[in-house]
Amino acid sequence: MSEGMNWRRWLMLLPAVLFFAVFALFPMIIAVYYSGLSWNGIGAAKWVGTANWAQAMSDGEAWMALRLTIELMVLSWIFQTPISLLIGVFLAGKQRHRAVLGVFYFVPLLFSSVAIGVTWSYILNPNFGLVDSLLKAVGIGNGTENWLGNVHLAMLVVSMIIAWQFIPFHSLLYQSGAKQIPDSLYEAARIDGAGPWNSFIHITIPQLKYTVVTSSVLILTGSLTYFDLIYVLTNGGPGEATTVLAMDMYKQAFANQNIGLGSVLAVILAVAGIVLSILTLRFTGFHRMESQLEGM
Repeated sequence: MSEGMNWRRWLMLLPAVLFFAVFALFPMIIAVYYSGLSWNGIGAAKWVGTANWAQAMSDGEAWMALRLTIELMVLSWIFQTPISLLIGVFLAGKQRHRAVLGVFYFVPLLFSSVAIGVTWSYILNPNFGLVDSLLKAVGIGNGTENWLGNVHLAMLVVSMIIAWQFIPFHSLLYQSGAKQIPDSLYEAARIDGAGPWNSFIHITIPQLKYTVVTSSVLILTGSLTYFDLIYVLTNGGPGEATTVLAMDMYKQAFANQNIGLGSVLAVILAVAGIVLSILTLRFTGFHRMESQLEGM
């Protein structure tokens, strides 16, 4: 009986294993191989071993891209997590108006990153953009602030646009998690005299801790792969102010026609995502998956 069950389990796992092998493992192996080549993507390739890795480790631009990637990760988490949590918990309520508001909150999910990038480029345009016009109308600024062209503001603005795009998705995660919290916990808290704020702090947030972990992993690992939106908004500029690792990988591989160095950065991104996910799950206790309803 056990052999039959094991056979069935392997059969059910086979599609997922094949999908992972074809779309994740095999491309990773190819990228590792390409990282040892001196190749422009067109002519003959030459095996150079670890020369590309040594170049990446000594390249100041690569380290700058890594620092900017970490900065983007931190800003993305700070902007997205609290707002997503509050919106998700709000939408988990039973009032009808919350469902109507939820439709508007989730509108950014319907647009592609390219469409969002083009739209926000026009909104933030220093010559005729809506943001500068509104700020000037209320007496703030001179109406010509170059939001995406300012070295000190570009990464902050890009992070906020990314948050605007993905907050609806993470709000949906928190909404689903909040709907699973038993009403009996809130009823017991009300009997004990706890108000809405205390219930939120001592019941809602602890019950959503695994949702927070899941959302955080998606935010942090997703920050490693932001490319299309940044490409449309700033193309990595001004200067190198928004050239994160994914952007640097594209520039090295395609703009500079250095497939080997670009592959090195691709491997670094993939390994960083895996390590980051493992560490996040490890240090948050998510891997134990103990019940949050113990003691009820």
